[in-house]
Amino acid sequence: MAPFSVLCVCMGNICRSPMAERLLVADALALGGGADQLYVHGAGTGGWHAGEPMDPQAARQVLARGGAVAGFRARKLLAEHVESSDLVLTATIEQVDFVAALCPDAAPRTFVFGEFGRLIRGAELPSGLTDVYERGVALVEAADAARAGKPALPSDELDDPWGRADAYFSRVADEIHATTKPLAEALFG
Repeated sequence: MAPFSVLCVCMGNICRSPMAERLLVADALALGGGADQLYVHGAGTGGWHAGEPMDPQAARQVLARGGAVAGFRARKLLAEHVESSDLVLTATIEQVDFVAALCPDAAPRTFVFGEFGRLIRGAELPSGLTDVYERGVALVEAADAARAGKPALPSDELDDPWGRADAYFSRVADEIHATTKPLAEALFG
């Protein structure tokens, strides 16, 4: 079976989405997950940073939390990235709208980062799901049902730390980790 695919989206793909991408991978690895079970990738709605490495402050936050930064290169979001993903997590509400405009059928599996973290707390998955892909799909369906058409909250968004102090990056990384840890636990725990 194909791995469960998670796409992390922000504006430039050098700060928030790379932190999310690499922290989710680290959390999955810590629970015994592997690339054959989970594929995490990212992209930015703007292409001006395409090909660039992760922002150095973002990289420090990933490393401090046990993640890896080697080999990262920013890329611009394309419809094919969304179409090949089982879950799309965006930094902002505006980016959810961007994804929906790019691929309207992705709306049920696209969430603001904090919104998804909030909705999966206490989510009940059907018993007997041992496959990571099946658990991931069931988790996305449960989160979509839990939001029941209610809009994401402004507090669900991840502030853009670009150009800010390390403490600002640290706060945003903590907010990201508050979603990546429970997501990894739901998939692999």
